[in-house]
Amino acid sequence: MTKRYGSTLAVDRLSFEVRPGRVTGFLGPNGAGKSTTMRLVLGLDEPDSGAALVAGRPYRRLARPLHHVGAVLDATSVHGGRSAYQHLLWVARSNGIGRARVREMLEHVGLTGVARKRAGGFSLGMRQRLGIATALLGDPEILMLDEPVNGLDPEGIRWIRELLRSLAAQGRTILVSSHLMSEMALTADHLIVIGRGRLIADTGVAGFVRLTARGDVLVRSARDDELAALLTARDATVAAEPAGGIAVTGLDQRQIGGLAAAHGIPVYELTPRNASLEEVFMDVTEAHQDYRAGEVR
Repeated sequence: MTKRYGSTLAVDRLSFEVRPGRVTGFLGPNGAGKSTTMRLVLGLDEPDSGAALVAGRPYRRLARPLHHVGAVLDATSVHGGRSAYQHLLWVARSNGIGRARVREMLEHVGLTGVARKRAGGFSLGMRQRLGIATALLGDPEILMLDEPVNGLDPEGIRWIRELLRSLAAQGRTILVSSHLMSEMALTADHLIVIGRGRLIADTGVAGFVRLTARGDVLVRSARDDELAALLTARDATVAAEPAGGIAVTGLDQRQIGGLAAAHGIPVYELTPRNASLEEVFMDVTEAHQDYRAGEVR
């Protein structure tokens, strides 16, 4: 798909597929085109070229779409004068869903105690829960969530994580965008990464982490200095660790352990350390950042 807003190219020949049975993380810097892409999938905007299909059909052609796709793009877009119950009932009736399902979803997301209170007085976290309840009303096979953990406390974040993983385990299709890389590392099985509207990566989490050369082996031994000299002689790069031990790049743990054993050097620790998802994300999207903060002086 391609989508322009005036002179701004929001989505640039973007193509990918989100498959069932796994949580797909949708990542990118601010302004990368994630929210625009989700709007295009849900028929809220029209692409200038290309198409977005849901189970092979445009979203607008789905009869009773909530039974196919549940989505939360903006948790704050709830009429503040309606109660949580009224909001869900209004949405439910538009798709032929009964009151029992409304009550069930309020219980499921933990809002039964405030069901009759106006949503205008809800915290962002409570509105996120209401949004999730709305998305799940039709028991859809596809779920699309834009920044669903914003405003949630640690218990709520863990609840969302476990919910998404359990839904994926049932064979459902889950697409979730987030700026919290640590949470994506715990939740996602697959990643779609975009920058300036273009696809950067479409891969599993482990494969994405391997896109960068970052990584080393933490070594602690009885004779660090002697081992470091042996490693350096074999073209490894060695750096002292602040808490003790040495960080080695250029040789893997097996090579390091074999070298130490050959010279009778006892080794207490050999720990491979890969870059975090956040570090790899920053490396891969460096050239696609539109907004950068200045240095603090």
